[in-house]
Amino acid sequence: MDRIDLIRREIDTVIEQIPSPAVKRGAALHIYGVSQLCALLASRRGLDVELAIIAGLLHDIYRYKAMTGREHAHLGAAMSRKLLEDLGCFTKAETEAVTGAIYYHSDKSERHLPLDEVLKDADVLQRILYDPGYKTGTWERSRMERLSEELGLRLR
Repeated sequence: MDRIDLIRREIDTVIEQIPSPAVKRGAALHIYGVSQLCALLASRRGLDVELAIIAGLLHDIYRYKAMTGREHAHLGAAMSRKLLEDLGCFTKAETEAVTGAIYYHSDKSERHLPLDEVLKDADVLQRILYDPGYKTGTWERSRMERLSEELGLRLR
């Protein structure tokens, strides 16, 4: 089994335990949508696509496991670190890259490492593409403008 499938199994377990069908559906759409957009952006930017997909799959693990958004990026990074270490098939550098992206993904107003930026951009883009009426904040708007230009899209 490849590493992405290992992570998908873990995420699917978390999603399956969500009691509300609507929240369960939203979680699956968001997590898998973000991971697909991470793949697209990482490929376009010359980054490691596999690690980008994994960061996308794990980015909201804490939010959906604990059913709270409070500190979910930081707590999710710690949860993901333990998972990646327990799986034993990721190098220390890979674990640092993935968990760093997760740790910073809610800090959309700041610039961080390239993989961190892929995850932040994918997170924002998924929300906009899923719900064109989504009210973007100022910090999201500037990201959307850069993404629109990079991808040649007309997003609000």
